[in-house]
Amino acid sequence: MTRVRKVLIVGGGIGGLSLASGLRNRGIEVDLVEVKKEWTVYGVGIIQQCNVIRAMAQLGLADRFLGAGFAYENVGLYTAEGHLLQMLPGVRAAGPEYPANLGISRLALHQVLSSTAAERGTSIRLGLTVEHLAQDPEGVSVTFTDGTQGRYDLVVGADGLFSKVRSMVFGKELKPRFTGQAVFRHNFPRPPEIDHLAAFYGRHHNAGLCPLSKDLMYLFVTSSEPGNPWMPEVRLAELMRDRMKEFGGIIGRLRDQITDPKQVVYKPMEVIFVPEPWYRGRVVLIGDAVHATTPHLGQGAGMAIEDAVVLSELLEEEAPVEALLSRFMQRRYERCKFIVESSIQIGDWEMQGASNADRTGIVKKMMEVTAQPI
Repeated sequence: MTRVRKVLIVGGGIGGLSLASGLRNRGIEVDLVEVKKEWTVYGVGIIQQCNVIRAMAQLGLADRFLGAGFAYENVGLYTAEGHLLQMLPGVRAAGPEYPANLGISRLALHQVLSSTAAERGTSIRLGLTVEHLAQDPEGVSVTFTDGTQGRYDLVVGADGLFSKVRSMVFGKELKPRFTGQAVFRHNFPRPPEIDHLAAFYGRHHNAGLCPLSKDLMYLFVTSSEPGNPWMPEVRLAELMRDRMKEFGGIIGRLRDQITDPKQVVYKPMEVIFVPEPWYRGRVVLIGDAVHATTPHLGQGAGMAIEDAVVLSELLEEEAPVEALLSRFMQRRYERCKFIVESSIQIGDWEMQGASNADRTGIVKKMMEVTAQPI
């Protein structure tokens, strides 16, 4: 029996890059391929909660990670008019020397992850993905889209919501579904009072403000979009303002400042949760390829980073790959399932305008669950 010595990661997003660093920490050879020819980053900012701070510390990334964002402790829950309902204290899951949470721009996060993976010796190739996989009991032979070939002990599909690896190995019938909602995002200068994550509950929409740096924050608002309509880019500012009509307070004041459609990032919410197991032989899926969720609990990226921590930790062991991947499932499946199902539930309540919805209860439960070790 020999341990895993060489791994191919397909996909250079948050999960794939985190895994690359985790594996290189353990001396495992890593090739990473990313289909994009240029590493463009989609989105505005991202919420990284206590479990992600801990995961980054486990990957040896905490100091660089924390230096690129805005650390904060608490989560405030507000009415649509801006009246405080409850302030939930954060948990310093990574230890007393670390903050409970972090807001960070997606570009800054990508720069931290990609630069660290490269510095630790990951072989990274852009504009490339997998064309063909052939497994046998000893490994996986891979043909890439440029005609080159490689041989690996394990292949990891970290290639996102529309994963090619998932389609190749698990079948094309597993496809994402549109939930009925979308999210609009926009950056703003950060006022001093937004020193925490602030969530605002309307009857049909959920808005929020997340600090990203000393000077920057982002605003998000969720909306029902039946039929997943195409949104003309020239109308995005107007459409975002329209979805914010029920909000007063600071959200209402910011609404009137949204005038440039090019500053608005719009994304339909699409989800997938693949039944267990998430592996076939020596090919395993992680992150959005297998458990893409909605942003209602701010845990999509966090679950991908946790996948990377657990998988890199297990692959250091000298044991059959089947046994290691089975243990990966034991540690990841129920936790990810809870996040996906709970996030979707909040979105369903928003679309239904449910007056008895216990969104605060779900947020509290999420904070309890994610504070637990992985």
